[in-house]
Amino acid sequence: MDAEQRVALVTGASSGIGKATAIRLVARGWQVIGVGRDPQRSAAAEAEIAAAAGAGGFSMVRADFTVMAEVKRVADEVGSRTSRLDVLVNNAGGVRDRQYITADGTEATFAANHLAPFLLTRELMPLLKASAASRPPGTTRVIGVSSTAHRMIDALDFDDLQSLGGFQPALAYGRAKLANILFTRELARRAGPEGIVAQVMHPGRVASNFAAHGDEGMRAYMAAAGTVSPDEPAETLTWLATEPAGGHPGGRFFYQKEEETPAAAAQDDAAARRLWADSETLLAKLGC
Repeated sequence: MDAEQRVALVTGASSGIGKATAIRLVARGWQVIGVGRDPQRSAAAEAEIAAAAGAGGFSMVRADFTVMAEVKRVADEVGSRTSRLDVLVNNAGGVRDRQYITADGTEATFAANHLAPFLLTRELMPLLKASAASRPPGTTRVIGVSSTAHRMIDALDFDDLQSLGGFQPALAYGRAKLANILFTRELARRAGPEGIVAQVMHPGRVASNFAAHGDEGMRAYMAAAGTVSPDEPAETLTWLATEPAGGHPGGRFFYQKEEETPAAAAQDDAAARRLWADSETLLAKLGC
């Protein structure tokens, strides 16, 4: 790998926003590693993007992000392919039609949308720090994908972070998306001194297979008029990954390349610190 070539990891890259983002970064000459769950979609995306890579390059790792051992495996595989990581795009996520308990004993919406990117970022921190030490300040970045669904939530319930009690699909998703923003705020505080910028964005209502496992209401909402192509949020993600305006200060929330103010619950730094600590505690119980 060229020492000057920039390296990105994009999760959820087998389709939709992640795939569109990977295509854009590869076209800029980046080396991109994608993560996908579905074997067929992942193989098709890898063949398509690699064939059009030009000066860049693309490869795919398959994993189920509801299982933390698979998240750790992805981090290990990435570490075997590159000695640094310039940009991590935590895009993978999704909604469920009802409560699913994973093989780890966690709730699937919480696991895939929050716990997986939290663990992946932690495990890849050495590569991110290596990039930050050798690149101009503010160019090493971790970018999360949240949602306006976070505005439905007044506060996280730290007695039931995973919605293991009364489960409602939309509220569980909203809580996970609130967690994305709080994680980004705390990551920006912790990693900023290392030269790593953390930002988060809202993609809008995107025409993709995002809601394939959601309930009827979510599928109808995502299929209604007013959806945008995955290319639109991919442009914002690429901008956040590459442009100076997407850098310092970190901990910000964006939509269509513009900074927005998230809900009050997403600006609670005490909650962000507690979420971080509670996430570490849960991962420790899982042996991670």
